[in-house]
Amino acid sequence: MSRLNKKALLPFLVYGAAVNAAPAPVESVNGGSVNDRVAVLERMVEARSVAQHRIQGQLDEMQQEVNEIRGELELHSYKLEQILQRQRELYLEIDKRIQAAMKTPVASVQESVVSTEPELSADENELYDRAVNLILKDKLYDKAIPEFQSFLKRFPNSGYVPNAHYWLGLLLFNKQEWKNAEQHFNQVVSFYPDSPKRADSMLKLGIIAQHQNNQAKAMQLYEQVISEYPDSSVRKLADARIRSLKQGG
Repeated sequence: MSRLNKKALLPFLVYGAAVNAAPAPVESVNGGSVNDRVAVLERMVEARSVAQHRIQGQLDEMQQEVNEIRGELELHSYKLEQILQRQRELYLEIDKRIQAAMKTPVASVQESVVSTEPELSADENELYDRAVNLILKDKLYDKAIPEFQSFLKRFPNSGYVPNAHYWLGLLLFNKQEWKNAEQHFNQVVSFYPDSPKRADSMLKLGIIAQHQNNQAKAMQLYEQVISEYPDSSVRKLADARIRSLKQGG
């Protein structure tokens, strides 16, 4: 090639070398570079992760509120049942007083009516009534404890003994004196199978077992309530307690 031709081609040769030496940037379909696209995707992932964490936090708060509401409903239901139970106990006590007052002595054995309950003396009735009224009427719970203790000591064979044990157990239960309350409820459950207070005494023993971290015993007692008293109002409370235990409550 002549010197003239080389000189004429020199600009083209220089341009070609420059093109080969500096590759063009890679562009995305949106006009941005790969690095820009990666940065955008990272920001999108981070924003989505933040949103998911925020939503999960809100869900956790809502679940906590639902659990608290459920617990409050169970507590109110239990307290309402306790109030109704106390009213029933009061009606039973009044009815028993009326029946005792209506009893009259008979002239002969042939005309007598056989009673399954021992005859109550005036002192016996008076002492028991005073103790019960301290609970149901006066709400003086601490003063009722020694009254029932005195009653059991003076009249160990009274027909009111299972009731006195129950009331003592309930008073001590409310003071969270679990061991002492357990002893009185056990008396009702073990020795007075026909007592109307036996089902609730059994339920209270289950609750005490829970407080003593003996979940297996509590479950056994609740199931016993359901088995032996399937139609009672106490059975509903036992059902609720079993559900709570199964949920880890």
